[in-house]
Amino acid sequence: MQDVYDAIEWLATQPWCDGQVATFGASYFAMIPKRVAELKPPSLKTIFAPWGVTDQYRDAVYNGGIFSFVFHRWFLQSLDNLRLAKRYREWVGEEEFQRQIEAALQDPEINIHPDLVYALEHPDEDGLMMIVEYILNPLDARLHKERAVRFDTEVEIPGYFGGCWAMYNLHLPGDIRSYENWKGPKKLTIGPPLYMDRPVYQYAFESLRWFDYWLKGIDTGIMDEAPIQLFIQNTGEWKSAYEWPLPETRWTEFFLHKDGLLSEHEIWPDETSTSFVDDKDFHGSLTFLTPRLVENTEVCGPLVLNLFASTTDTEVLWFVDLLEIDPEDSSRVLSKGWLRGSQRHVDPERSKPWQPYHPHDRREPLTPGEVYEFNIEILATGVLLRPGYRLGLRIKGADKDDQPASFLEGHGLGRLWRENRAEITVYHDNDHPSHLLVPITRGNRVGTFMSGGVLPLLSAHTHVAAD
Repeated sequence: MQDVYDAIEWLATQPWCDGQVATFGASYFAMIPKRVAELKPPSLKTIFAPWGVTDQYRDAVYNGGIFSFVFHRWFLQSLDNLRLAKRYREWVGEEEFQRQIEAALQDPEINIHPDLVYALEHPDEDGLMMIVEYILNPLDARLHKERAVRFDTEVEIPGYFGGCWAMYNLHLPGDIRSYENWKGPKKLTIGPPLYMDRPVYQYAFESLRWFDYWLKGIDTGIMDEAPIQLFIQNTGEWKSAYEWPLPETRWTEFFLHKDGLLSEHEIWPDETSTSFVDDKDFHGSLTFLTPRLVENTEVCGPLVLNLFASTTDTEVLWFVDLLEIDPEDSSRVLSKGWLRGSQRHVDPERSKPWQPYHPHDRREPLTPGEVYEFNIEILATGVLLRPGYRLGLRIKGADKDDQPASFLEGHGLGRLWRENRAEITVYHDNDHPSHLLVPITRGNRVGTFMSGGVLPLLSAHTHVAAD
């Protein structure tokens, strides 16, 4: 980061520069400015930095403590002339580095993947040191913390952040985190599920308004607008806000019930549990769906699945899909959540009711058959569910067999799995009220529709006139 600091200050002294420097870019070119801003270079006046991870451990490398190895293998192959420092190897020393390599080669979640074994056996080849460092650092320790944005440095320059609803597994949580923690003037725009093309031409006019205001003093009106702009899926419209989560949010508990029902209705007295099997040949799952909605229901914000469960193994990997089910029963993944069971510990001081914070600083193996509570963060979404639609949850122990519906959805797949056979049981009784906490921001006044009758569904183009 010091190199970028020096480059900013060098630019500011050039005869063709008025002494003010800004940054512009997405992805890697948004990640770096957020970290350089911590150093407070005097000439850096603002950053326009959407689509940028701020905590690589949580946002990219170890979602929920589960290694995302497929994405990083693909990412390495897309780079030319990659040269990586051997900082971690130097930190621990050669002897300890080799000891950790040997230990990783014995890990049954690692040694079933030939690419990961090859990387461990050839760490100095073709940039594979990056993969090796990730494998050897499964907890959120020094390696990851040094690469994360530190928001305690009181950065006060203006910052523009954002992303899209589809990049929930990579950039979106980092930009929401940036907005929540940034001390200077700030904006957050979350757009439709479409990744930006280089050189970010979709936001060229918006960035020009931003830079004209902060670098040239031209009143473009951009700071008169609400600081948060959210595209609500299935409406084609934007929603303006001044707070996140939205102040109109009604946090609603949708309980898991028998027969795959997801409902605001309290647990019935005769309910117990539902189980599935996960092993190397068959990765089972459970699905819970609401009844069909009878009114437009907007869901906008972060979610959390508070799950009571047990396993016959000493570990469980949770993969949770938040689903939209249309009237024809076609499903779409809106967002996802992940959690390694042994890293379930929650820091209450850093957690919120709608967003648990897992330190990921230790592993605590599970006792087979014992019931635990797992608080699984499901990353934010913004969507309008129309009449006839349903909201759903799919709970699994792996994602290896999932087929993405799009390139963007594919970014959310490709994590480690276990090959131990395990029977996994999800409890939904009065002592173990497993539930999904949902941010309802519009509609759902009478809740989901449960009745012996059938309500005729009106199409989006039907108009009802009164006499």
